[in-house]
Amino acid sequence: MWRSVRRVLLAGICLLFLALFLLWRIDNPRVESLRMALMDRLLPSFEFTISPVTTLTRIISEYETLDRVYEQNRELRRELQRMKGWREAALQLEEKNARLRALNNVRLSPRIGFITGEVLADSGSPFRQSALLNIGRIDGVADGSAAVDGLGLVGRVSGVGERTARIILLTDINSRVPAVVQPSGQRALITGNNTSAPLLEFVEDVEDVRPGDRIVTSGDGGIFPADLLVGTVALDRAGRLRARLAADYGSLEFIRVLRQTPTEAIPGTGELIGPPAPPGLRPQAGAGRDETAEAAE
Repeated sequence: MWRSVRRVLLAGICLLFLALFLLWRIDNPRVESLRMALMDRLLPSFEFTISPVTTLTRIISEYETLDRVYEQNRELRRELQRMKGWREAALQLEEKNARLRALNNVRLSPRIGFITGEVLADSGSPFRQSALLNIGRIDGVADGSAAVDGLGLVGRVSGVGERTARIILLTDINSRVPAVVQPSGQRALITGNNTSAPLLEFVEDVEDVRPGDRIVTSGDGGIFPADLLVGTVALDRAGRLRARLAADYGSLEFIRVLRQTPTEAIPGTGELIGPPAPPGLRPQAGAGRDETAEAAE
């Protein structure tokens, strides 16, 4: 029975679709009037079914617009990321340029030459404060040479290879630098203790030293040239004198290694009495004694 009902319904639906197809395909004024009457009568009844379709179409259109906006946003983010990379590169180049300009402003003795190297790596150890440079013995770097940045003394060379050199910083526990505190002229020793502010020890007269006084190298021992800026005097909470270093240890990228030219030695007297007389004018040894004897007589 249900099969017969389904068959009848299916046949009726097919006939209805066929009738609608023929109704919409027949080109006749009366049929056209009939079509318009059917549409006017049926469309208001199917409005509730058309509304979801319209809404769905609008949602799909808005989704496509949102997808385009999202893609544009992703592209803008990628562009912004690239711009940030260029900005960071520009800032690094500007910082390097500033450091190089600062190195050019360091005033050194005419007898002191220098060579500038780039820091390749640091020790990264709390028990050793050092840096590795890309210059070495082939560039004229000698063991014990002083190293400065654009502001002040950084340390000394401790170990030289053919093309690399190791710098022991002033903050290293093995660093000892003789210094002079200005303007009092008190001599002291800057002792590294693996902190950013080395100790100022063996001061001759502590009463004459004030926080903020300049600290320069004294040149004692012949390792460091005299009058290289080290930093200023500071006082910690325990009342101990420390050196607030002038060098920027937080961003060491370029270091200048000093090459001190030794004083030229002058051999001999240098003919201080004058040039020798020509051979024909030189007095004879015997003649000089005869003239002296005659004058005595």
